[in-house]
Amino acid sequence: MAERSTAAVDVADNSGDEPLAAQAVKATADGVDTQNGRAADGRMPEKDAERTPAAPVAAPELHSGHKLARRYRLEECVTRVDGFSSWRAMDEKLRRAVGVHLLPADHPRARSVLAAARSSALLGDPRFVQVLDAVEENDLVYVVHEWLPDATELTALLAAGPLEAHEAYQLVSQVSQAMAAAHREGLAHLRLTPSAILRTSTGQYRIRGLAVNAALRGITSDTPQRADTEAIGALLYAALTQRWPYEDDAYGLTGLPKGVGLIAPDQVRAGVHRGLGELAMRALANDGATASRQEPACTSPEELAKAVAAMPRIRPPEPAFAAPPEYQNTTYQQGSYGRPAAAGSMSVQNITVAAPAPLQSRTGRVLKWGVAALLIAALGLGSWQLADTLLERVNQGSNSDTGPAEPPADDAPAKKDPDKPLPLARASVLTLGGDKIKPEDVDKAIDGDTGTAWITPHYRDYANFGNLPARKDGTGVVVDLGSVQNVTGLDLDLHLAGQKLQVLAAPPEASAPDSLAEFSQVIAKKAVAQKKLQATLENPVRTRYVLVHITELGPEGGDSYRGGISDIKILGHGS
Repeated sequence: MAERSTAAVDVADNSGDEPLAAQAVKATADGVDTQNGRAADGRMPEKDAERTPAAPVAAPELHSGHKLARRYRLEECVTRVDGFSSWRAMDEKLRRAVGVHLLPADHPRARSVLAAARSSALLGDPRFVQVLDAVEENDLVYVVHEWLPDATELTALLAAGPLEAHEAYQLVSQVSQAMAAAHREGLAHLRLTPSAILRTSTGQYRIRGLAVNAALRGITSDTPQRADTEAIGALLYAALTQRWPYEDDAYGLTGLPKGVGLIAPDQVRAGVHRGLGELAMRALANDGATASRQEPACTSPEELAKAVAAMPRIRPPEPAFAAPPEYQNTTYQQGSYGRPAAAGSMSVQNITVAAPAPLQSRTGRVLKWGVAALLIAALGLGSWQLADTLLERVNQGSNSDTGPAEPPADDAPAKKDPDKPLPLARASVLTLGGDKIKPEDVDKAIDGDTGTAWITPHYRDYANFGNLPARKDGTGVVVDLGSVQNVTGLDLDLHLAGQKLQVLAAPPEASAPDSLAEFSQVIAKKAVAQKKLQATLENPVRTRYVLVHITELGPEGGDSYRGGISDIKILGHGS
C-alpha cells in the first residue's frame, strides 16, 4: 500500500484540559485504548503516521436509557472525550449487548467515521470485531459494533506473564493473516496495541477498531503496511518477553533499558523460542533483526504471514501426567543369574518377558484369601465389641433410673446465651461521594434470600470503582438493628468474590449516622473477601447501626469489576 491510508487506532485522547472523570474511564470492549487512566497516545511506533487535530466539539450529552433508532438502549458510558463518546448498549430487537460510538453530525471527523465504518463492515472478516450499523440521524452520527463480554484483552493475558511458544505462534499467525487480508482491501490499523487484540474462549484472536478508530482520532499514514507490520512485531515481542520493545513503559508492560536500543528477545528473557524471537526482530524497525542473520526485514503483513507459515510448526505443550513405571526384566528372571553365557550362544538378556498379571500367581491367590480372612475376622470382632458396648450402656441407663437424682453443683457455670441472628429493621446505601448506588435494591441485602442481591454497576479496568474521583471512598450499606444490641459477629454472603471491604459499627449513642467517620468501632478489618465472610468478636460491640463498607470491587471477567451483597446476618445476644 503506497497510498495514504486512514487506519484504525485507539480513540481516547485525554491530552489537554479533560475532566478528571473522563481521564479515569478506560474502555475495553468498545476499542478505546487507554493506560493508567488516560489515553495511550505515546510510544506506539508512529514515525510515518500523522494525527489530524480535531476542532473543539462537545460530545453529545446523552444519558443511560436513551434509545437510538428505537432499538439501541444506551446503558453505560465508557468514555467521553475529544468530541465523541463510547457506550455499552443493548440491542433490544436482537437482545444482545453492543458497543456504540457517538459524535455530533457537525464534528469535523463525522464524515470520515461513517466512511470508515462502512468500509470495515464490507470486509466481513470474522477475525475482526464486526461493525453492525453506521447511521446519521437527528444531528448524531453513531457506529454500532460487536461487544464481546467473554473475550480477554491481550493486555490482561500479558499481565499474568509471557505467553508460551505455541500461544505466541498462534497470536502472530492469526493477527498477521487477518491484517494481510485487510490490507488487500485497502484497510489498515495503525494502532495495533495489546488493547486492540482480544482472545476468545475458543483460542481465536480477534482485532477491534479496524478503520473506525482511526477516523475517530484522525490518524493517517503514508506507509500503513510497514506501520502495521512493526506493530505486530511489537505484540509478538511483548508476548515472548512481557516487555514493551521501546524505552517507555506502556500497556502495563515495562519498557527496555534506556540508551541500549532494541535488543533481541532471548537477551531479555531466557528460554524464548529462537524462531519467534528472530521473527519479532524482523517485523520491528531494525533493518533485519540480528547481525548474525541475513533475512530481510518484513515490511508488510503479507510478508510476515508468509514468514510465519515458513517456520516449523510449533506444537502445543503435551499434558503433564505421571507415566507408570515399566516392568523391569532381570537376568535372574531368565534363569541365567550368576552363570556366564556360552560362547556362540544367543544372550537371553535381550529376551522380553511379559510381566505376569498382578495377583494371578499361586502366591497372589494365597495373599488374596489371607487378606479376605483378616477382613472377615476384623468385621466380626468389631461387631462383637459394638454390641457389648451398647448392652453396657443399656444396663447403666436402667440402674440410673432407679437411683436418686443428684442435685446440680452450686458452682456449675451458667450457660452463655448462644449467638443468633438479630432482627434487621431496615437498610440504606451510605453516600460517600456522588449519587447513591442502587438505593432501590438495598432491601435485597437483608431479605434473607441469597438468590437476590444489591449489586453495583459495572466499572472498567480499575477495581476502585473505575478510579472515579467521586467514588474514591467506595460505597457501603448501613443496617439498622432498630435498637442498641450486643453484636458478637456477622455472616455475609457476597455477590462476587474478590471484593475488598470492612465492617464497622457506630457508637451506641449514634443517631442516623450518614458519614464514614461516624462508624468508629471495628467488627471486621479491611481485607479481600471471598463470597462468604464470617466474623466472631471476642467482646460484644454495643451498637444500633452496622456499616458494610466496600472499597474495591471484585473481578467479573476480562477488565470488568462489580460488587454486591446477597445477604447480611448480624449475630448477637440482644440488648
